[in-house]
Amino acid sequence: MDSINNSTYSLIVKKSCPTCELIEPVVRELADTYGASLQVYVQDDAAYLTELPQQADDTALAFSYQQNIEIVPTLIRHETEAQSEQRLVGWDRQEWQEFTGLDQLGSDLISFKPGCGSLTEDPGMAEQLAVRFDGERLQARRVDVAEAEDITEACFDRGWSDGLPVVPPTPIRVMRMLAGTDLAPDESIGLVPPDHVDCTVEKVAINAVMAGCKPEYFPTVIAVVRAALKEKFCMHGLLCTTYFSSPVVIVNGPVSRHIGMNSGGNALGQGNRANATIGRALQLLIRNVGGGKPGGIDRATLGNPGKYTFCFAEDESDLDWPTLAMDRGFERDDSVVSLFAGDGVQPILDQISRTPESLAKSMAASLRSVVHVKKFGMADATLVVCPEHRRVLRENGWNKSDLKQALFDELVTPSTELMCGVGGISEGMPEKLRGKLLSKFRDDGLHIVTAGGTAGMFSAIISGWVASGERGSQLVSQRVD
Repeated sequence: MDSINNSTYSLIVKKSCPTCELIEPVVRELADTYGASLQVYVQDDAAYLTELPQQADDTALAFSYQQNIEIVPTLIRHETEAQSEQRLVGWDRQEWQEFTGLDQLGSDLISFKPGCGSLTEDPGMAEQLAVRFDGERLQARRVDVAEAEDITEACFDRGWSDGLPVVPPTPIRVMRMLAGTDLAPDESIGLVPPDHVDCTVEKVAINAVMAGCKPEYFPTVIAVVRAALKEKFCMHGLLCTTYFSSPVVIVNGPVSRHIGMNSGGNALGQGNRANATIGRALQLLIRNVGGGKPGGIDRATLGNPGKYTFCFAEDESDLDWPTLAMDRGFERDDSVVSLFAGDGVQPILDQISRTPESLAKSMAASLRSVVHVKKFGMADATLVVCPEHRRVLRENGWNKSDLKQALFDELVTPSTELMCGVGGISEGMPEKLRGKLLSKFRDDGLHIVTAGGTAGMFSAIISGWVASGERGSQLVSQRVD
């Protein structure tokens, strides 16, 4: 009857499945009824059901993978003319009778029994099958490692490391990372400086693997790379400078909590995998894809430890305190990464101030030392306000805008105090600015975020690159898709 309407059937089973064992009489009846229009695929034992001419060995799982089989048994009806298909999974006697048109099919069996998981769903199998059958999706050059080589040392020897061990980017690990995004592996993200090499999603995945990222971090990593390649961030210049600076990644929104980032105690330190590896993935990508290696285009006089990784999430627990992403025009529920060209961490210790006025003056005094106490308008800065300092502000009726305005007001200084030679310090502002009032930061040059533990009245400054602003690097933000 089915040959008339040109339908064909595929039945996927495995010997180790009790439900498949239960319906063996049904399989044989279907084989007798449909003849060559039925194919029976066996996942786990090539000798199972070999008495049926329709039996096919699928122990390599090629057909099951192609058909995205999740449960066995699965019965598929292929409608050739309509180019469509319908499926049944598990055993439900009434459904199978209606589906096949055989009113007495399995009438002597129990009415219902759920199926078992397909072998394609076994832990780790998805990546293995992806490499086996979709391996052509990976276009990166394969590097053979000799049997006697230590694979970790091989990564060092080939120059892929930032000085710390990396996770070897095997095809299975790369495919697992690519599963974290819907983007095609060959989709271009942009040109990576300094060599301006085209960077595909696959290349990002390779470096995310080496950095130690989990697949659920991958959309955030992609957003970080997109942000770094924005012209306003000036990644090329940041690589070439002899100054300290490198990318600082700040993450806002639900994604930071979904992937378990740290915004609390020790947020700027070690110990959190997401914080550590997302920032590291960018640094490795710039090195391995763009060619930005120390001693080459990277000519930093001293550098800073953040050139391994500098990435943290903002504390968003106070709903009355706008996040950095909101300052940049996003909504609180948006997942956003922001990149800042920053240096190390400078502490602000103030355990005594209980008024916002006193605290603002204390913070402003510390902010004067960004780059140099007599250099104004050269570098941006990010002020990281700890929860206890934020509490002092909030309990006295101050919000984030009030703090920012107070800091700007405190930092306006007569140029006569900043001229070269003043105070016996040769460094300072040029003579042409004598007689003017100078601001420490440009209008969009001071960014405020909040992070840290709930004990300890310690905020911090992340000083910016001396080439901040329109002539150099500006803070950039990118939505996480």
